Amino acid sequence: MADDRAEMAEWDPEFTRHITSWVGPLIKRYFRAEVRGLDSMPAAGGALLVSNHSGGMLTPDVLVFAPEFYERFGFDRPLYTLGHYGIFLGPMGDYLRRAGVIEASRENAGAALRSGAVVLVFPGGDYDSYRPTLTANVVDFAGRTGYVRTAVEAGVPIVPMVSIGAQETQIFLARGDSIARRLGLNKARLEILPVSVGFPFGLSVILPPNIPLPSKIVTRVLDPIDVVAEFGEDPDVAEVDLHVRAVMQAGLDELSRQRRFPVLG
Repeated sequence: MADDRAEMAEWDPEFTRHITSWVGPLIKRYFRAEVRGLDSMPAAGGALLVSNHSGGMLTPDVLVFAPEFYERFGFDRPLYTLGHYGIFLGPMGDYLRRAGVIEASRENAGAALRSGAVVLVFPGGDYDSYRPTLTANVVDFAGRTGYVRTAVEAGVPIVPMVSIGAQETQIFLARGDSIARRLGLNKARLEILPVSVGFPFGLSVILPPNIPLPSKIVTRVLDPIDVVAEFGEDPDVAEVDLHVRAVMQAGLDELSRQRRFPVLG
């Protein structure tokens, strides 16, 4: 627990305020971003925000949502984002932790939730953010359900959130998960070898990362789910996960119906 608290303690509200004040407007303008449904967020206390993940390596999800969250709730209420351990390697690690990104683990998430913070998790991770363009509007967590138990153990609601548009910032051809397995990359916790096409490099196999097109991004927060109230004290994790994904898929389908043109929105 001490280590978990130490990682949370690295969050720097003033640094986060600075980042959101200058990066937030740029991201919002570039992607013409909208965040809807913030009134659905619990007014106080811990909550596990569960979202689809989009946009490949340069996913803008957090940079779209975080500035709107802090504008609504202020910097007295931390927003922690769970991230793969690999993103903390190198000099960027310290900056990410100061901005509220913590290494993805049940222990870290639980400690943050019990402290009363909001924790943002993308259960599908890179597998989701590199989903092929043909399935851009499909919620897919790759069978990962640990977020359900995390919410139950911390005694907090699950708040579903969906986003559309970032998967149109380039053309995603394939995740390359079968190739990654054959190459043994899964031993290094690298489960995919994604192939995409974009600007300015054209075909990319992970690297080099193409510059995202300025696709319009719309993010919507959905109504909280009180897991214990709806599914009991000892819920079936698979059943809860199925329900959460169904709610999210319905929300994403609605955003898709409202979208007139790719990229333009």
